[in-house]
Amino acid sequence: MKKVVLIPDSFKGTMSSGEICAIMRRAVLAHYPAAQVVSVPVADGGEGSVDAFLCAVGGQRRTVRVAGPFFQEMESFYGVLDDGKTAVIEMAACAGLPLTEGRRNPLEATTYGVGQLIRHAVESGCRTVIMGLGGSATNDGGCGAAAAAGARFLGPDGKEFVPVGGTLKEICRIDLSHMLPQLAETDIITMCDIDNPLYGPSGAAHVFAPQKGADEKQVALLDDGLQHLDRVIQHCLGLHTAQLPGAGAAGGMGCGMAAFFHSRLQMGIETVLDTVHFDRLLSGADMVFTGEGKIDSQSARGKVVSGVALRTAAAGVPLIAVVGDIGDGAGALYEKGVSAIFSINRVAVPYEEARPRAKDDLYWTMDNLMRFFKRMEL
Repeated sequence: MKKVVLIPDSFKGTMSSGEICAIMRRAVLAHYPAAQVVSVPVADGGEGSVDAFLCAVGGQRRTVRVAGPFFQEMESFYGVLDDGKTAVIEMAACAGLPLTEGRRNPLEATTYGVGQLIRHAVESGCRTVIMGLGGSATNDGGCGAAAAAGARFLGPDGKEFVPVGGTLKEICRIDLSHMLPQLAETDIITMCDIDNPLYGPSGAAHVFAPQKGADEKQVALLDDGLQHLDRVIQHCLGLHTAQLPGAGAAGGMGCGMAAFFHSRLQMGIETVLDTVHFDRLLSGADMVFTGEGKIDSQSARGKVVSGVALRTAAAGVPLIAVVGDIGDGAGALYEKGVSAIFSINRVAVPYEEARPRAKDDLYWTMDNLMRFFKRMEL
């Protein structure tokens, strides 16, 4: 085995994709010390996305002081890849749920700081922005981010204000004429792995606001606000973005990115694969290893394993998925191009007991596979 590519998703709550790559690499090199091992850690747009991209491609973190979830000043960050022109932003870095412990309130939380990160990146010369939407505490439809980038939201009195989830219904007019001019020449890609619309029973408020602290009455208020925002967007901007797959992601941030920043919403794995030039990495590869915490029918719907499988199948390179659990419907991945699926769980124990031993179990599984491949070569 001369070249191996590793591109696993994280095992949520157990191992990061970077840790998994390191363990897999150690097992491969133990049996094939001369092999070229290429590691591509993957993140889904939430916390850790910036570090995953920097690890996979190279680059640097930039630290910026911006507004936090409740407009308090805080230190945040984004990444700039090695090309110097591509910024990676995870909205969780300044509008994430962990930043609101003890005060979860999507009626008051803002994405303003996210817009400040975009502004800083663009004003610093970045002309591609990769935006990750995971883990947000907000439900403002991206209005805060747009306001930080120059959008004007006008209320009934004609005065400008920064809308939050609880004040979306006060928006009477939206003016984008003062948006940061550099945005017109910036390609913004939004990583979005869900297909929820902006509002309604499967929209941002009903599905995600309860975990952000909203009760039943507040969920209804937030949903009404998002419906109102859609009407104003249609009237003022002539856009119909509420039903885009992913419009409801991150409290409607998906809709806001499309409407205010003219961003395209794209599956996270496709963004990763394009950014790291995965098709090029496949050249000369003998084997690719991927994986995730649990593989099942949902994994075939644009997640990491299925996204990688489509590329490896096209290139004719075998793909092995090394996973935590194998659930119902996992067989659909074979049709996508996965060659084989292996679970690292060696003993039938509950998750809380399996979690501490996961790293050893992962190494043991990879070690077993390497032994098998070496035997097949004899």
